[in-house]
Amino acid sequence: MKCLIHAWHHHEGELRRWLVSRLGNPADAEDLLQDVFEKAMLQGEKFCSLENARAWLFRVARNTLIDRYRVQRDQVELPDDLPLDEAESEAVEELSECLPRVLSELSADDREAITLCDLNGISQQRFADLKGISLPAAKSRIQRARRRLRQTLETNCQVRRDQAGKVCCFVPRPPVK
Repeated sequence: MKCLIHAWHHHEGELRRWLVSRLGNPADAEDLLQDVFEKAMLQGEKFCSLENARAWLFRVARNTLIDRYRVQRDQVELPDDLPLDEAESEAVEELSECLPRVLSELSADDREAITLCDLNGISQQRFADLKGISLPAAKSRIQRARRRLRQTLETNCQVRRDQAGKVCCFVPRPPVK
């Protein structure tokens, strides 16, 4: 671990300046710098066998920075008093009443794919194994079944969408008896 401490003291300042230049905030740079140090510590003795410790530290810093940007990009702050769009959820819940009838109108293969993967929650890999087909073939089969289910729902239940593309209304169909 002596080699890690030596490399860290030798490159820490340069890493900090690089992170501050990318983040624009010294506190955020310190947080990332600690993450990089932790990752180096987790390497243990393997760190000492690195050919170029500086390059490794900068690569880890860059990847850690990229991960932080990904997390920040995907998060959107929502207000606490955000109202629920009850009309949409009601329409979708009511539309689920059409599902048994529409499923019965699909081919046996489509019905099986939808039932097993979407309703029963088995993985696409498990579906492929059950059917004795490759994973890409299973994915294609499931996607085609979903597309035909959507078309059948839209046609037979007369599903309409609002300007935002959300289900707004439909004509319910009684279940098959």
